Amino acid sequence: QVMLVESGGGLVQAGGSLRLSCAASGNIFSFSINAMGWYRQAPGKQRELVAAITSGGITNYADSVKGRFTISRDNAKNTVYLQMNSLKPEDTAVYYCNVNGRGPYGPRDYWGQGTQVTVSS
Repeated sequence: QVMLVESGGGLVQAGGSLRLSCAASGNIFSFSINAMGWYRQAPGKQRELVAAITSGGITNYADSVKGRFTISRDNAKNTVYLQMNSLKPEDTAVYYCNVNGRGPYGPRDYWGQGTQVTVSS
């Protein structure tokens, strides 16, 4: 089992910055990671992919956050980050960390508990 613990959310004004962290713990050595990513879900909207990074280091971003957000990882700390700059009110959402890969019993996804990001105008 793999557990993801998120931190770093909060309330900021438009134009501000936040850095989200997602630390993995548990039996991570038996889990082969394919990709890690951040999703968000705003009130009344579907969950959407914000940013992802593959095991090979390839990144992908939603058009709405390109140039403002950066996803990165620290393998030594088993942690993935999302640096969010120039935040806009439309970035307000619950942000979820995701790890996709394969474990002893097949492919699966692990999700963080979610962290609230609120950007005031």
